[in-house]
Amino acid sequence: MSKQLQPLGSVLDGVLERLSIIEAKLGISPGAAPSAATPAIVEDEEISPRLVAYDEHIQRTIVPFTDSCAALGPEMESVGKNIGEVWDAVRGIVELGTKYKKPADVPTGLQPHLKTCQDAMAKIRSARIDRKFDWHLKAIMEMLTCVSWVVMSPPPSPANFVKDTIGASDFWANKVRKEYKNNEKEGPAHVKFCDTMKAMILDLSAYLKEYHLSGLAWNPHGKDFSDAKVGEGSKPAAVAAPTKAAPAPAAASSGSAGIFAELKKKQTGDGSSAATGLKKVSRDQQTWRKEYKNPGGDIPKTTSAPAPKPAVEKFGAKKPLGPPKCEYQDRGCKWNVENQTKDTCEGGVCKVEVTDVKQQVYIYKCENVTIQIIGKCKSVILDSCTKCGVVFENVISACEVVNCKRVQVQATGACPSFSIDKTDGIVVHLSNEAISESSFVTSKSSEMNVSWPDDAGEIKEAPIPEQF
Repeated sequence: MSKQLQPLGSVLDGVLERLSIIEAKLGISPGAAPSAATPAIVEDEEISPRLVAYDEHIQRTIVPFTDSCAALGPEMESVGKNIGEVWDAVRGIVELGTKYKKPADVPTGLQPHLKTCQDAMAKIRSARIDRKFDWHLKAIMEMLTCVSWVVMSPPPSPANFVKDTIGASDFWANKVRKEYKNNEKEGPAHVKFCDTMKAMILDLSAYLKEYHLSGLAWNPHGKDFSDAKVGEGSKPAAVAAPTKAAPAPAAASSGSAGIFAELKKKQTGDGSSAATGLKKVSRDQQTWRKEYKNPGGDIPKTTSAPAPKPAVEKFGAKKPLGPPKCEYQDRGCKWNVENQTKDTCEGGVCKVEVTDVKQQVYIYKCENVTIQIIGKCKSVILDSCTKCGVVFENVISACEVVNCKRVQVQATGACPSFSIDKTDGIVVHLSNEAISESSFVTSKSSEMNVSWPDDAGEIKEAPIPEQF
């Protein structure tokens, strides 16, 4: 074998060795055809990651909660033990999911296996305890509704369903906190009861979000659920159980379970993967490129230009206007004047010739332009315009100005009403004919003025009061 193929040969030898180990584990003899019925693959019978995490959840939250119940007296101690039985029964359901396929009807299939859990909850419901623990018991009963996550399917997700029970449970727990807030002798024990119960719900929600995101997780390669026996897997395994002797390195690294186990070992405490923090290989370090294959050639040095920073749109940046329009629509008898500027109009003046008194003129998003309306129209509407001037002759209904800034409106004829809304900076010029009959309605506007000619022909101007 040539020196160039030696690395490839060693890789192939390693692959063949791993395949032989997998065949031996699955019971397939070398060279034999695969059997028609593939044996069901059950997750590691020693312990499953789901069960490990669930047992840690019990040790982390259930044990402190039962201890806080015991601190309140023998009556609450028995309630705490029953809650521990409920969580142990749910652990048996989680273990069934690691061994069996998902049944067609999950609630019906799990009904016989939930009897232990239901009996423990019935004991809590029928407990005869002192009346001073009524709020404690009601908070526990509201919390126990989260146990039904094992038979539900999204939406909502089990994690969100469990987290939503905090509201109802806290309603009664807050009464307990308020009752014993100033009791220095018994208060800390009751507050600890409330805090550990809430921490238990939050921890369960976090566990479900990681391992049972879309409902109780099942084993798609496991055995048929009809073979499951009632009470199977109901005994919880101790978290700190004595570990067995470490298997041989070849067996530990064989199959998908070994690969995932190795990756799990390489994870850091914050959950980062084994590849987190690796440096990017630059172009001058990629020796497989063709420029490195020339014998005696110098190693090319590449200078990476700094990547251009993406243009960040400033907050409140001005958006470009759309295409300008000045057209008449038969439907609604309306003139649409949109997006006009001094550059789109000849001389900075846009003329609109009205031929029927039923027509109305709608002016939208125009800037630095004068709109001249020739003829008598029904109404004039000025919307979202800036630094615009509108000149019209006679209006039958009203002139409306909405969402505008620094605009001027001039009536050379009559206009019964002016409506100004959400506008900053407007001057209304009235004619002699419009002085006696025009009225103003303003709202949420500022810097409003009106001007008119007096008897001597001089222009007078007065502010329009703002509405507060």
